[in-house]
Amino acid sequence: MFDAYRQHKIDVNGTGINFRIGGNGPGLLLLHGHPQTHVMWHKVADSLAQHFTVVAADLRGYGDSDKPPAKDDHQSYSKRSMASDMVTLMGELGFTRFSILAHDRGARVAHRLGMDHAAVVERMILLDIAPTLAMYEQTDQAFARAYWHWFFLIRPSPLPETLIEHDPELYLRSVMGARSAGLKPFTDAALSEYVRCLRLPGTAMAICEDYRASASLDLEHDRADLEAGRKLECPLLVMWGASGTVGQCFDPLQEWKHVASNVDGKALPAGHYIAEEVPDRLLQEALAFLT
Repeated sequence: MFDAYRQHKIDVNGTGINFRIGGNGPGLLLLHGHPQTHVMWHKVADSLAQHFTVVAADLRGYGDSDKPPAKDDHQSYSKRSMASDMVTLMGELGFTRFSILAHDRGARVAHRLGMDHAAVVERMILLDIAPTLAMYEQTDQAFARAYWHWFFLIRPSPLPETLIEHDPELYLRSVMGARSAGLKPFTDAALSEYVRCLRLPGTAMAICEDYRASASLDLEHDRADLEAGRKLECPLLVMWGASGTVGQCFDPLQEWKHVASNVDGKALPAGHYIAEEVPDRLLQEALAFLT
């Protein structure tokens, strides 16, 4: 995995961010989802590095990045804070403008990055999400059953943290294995890495804080943008799994049109984990859009 890459960890906004960098050309930032790490891109990373200088980073709180302490207002894990990390990281690496390919939680960070730091974003691809505010406001029984972890993780500390820490692998398999494709898309090496990182001290706390921020402070930021008429202005491509919950419970393209000025999108023949389920198709679509 990541044969063309070098691994580093640097201090960004007082938080150590772990990342791999490889390739040559324009900058492309890859952001992962929950409960994964940057390793989720391993099936597409080497091909992308033939066209871009690719930075595959672990979000704060995930993987081998640092886990800042929780705050009462969940500010440490707001998407605004996470987005600031990534802008600073890319700047430290010499990229004042770059494109983004992001999945799940990383896609929510990318959305906020594009809102708060519009000048740095060339193009953006978001995988298998609708805007956070729309998903919470339109929650019904079908969505709540499928995305049970959204509502489990935001319970007050220490209940969810304690349960995750008791058996991290059971939690991971319960979340990832319950999706439409089960655990078949994941290599043994990738699953082992996800489990290793979920066992690291502070990870359970960080994951819960990520979701608590999304259910509180992040929604305030999203509502403020809507009320002010602010939208994502960069060229945006959204893709979702045809057999996934997001596409079944929401109209992703229509929801993104509410918050983005220049957006196109489509369903792909996959569930939630597009980069690991249909990597060749993702590469085809991503390269056509990004190049």
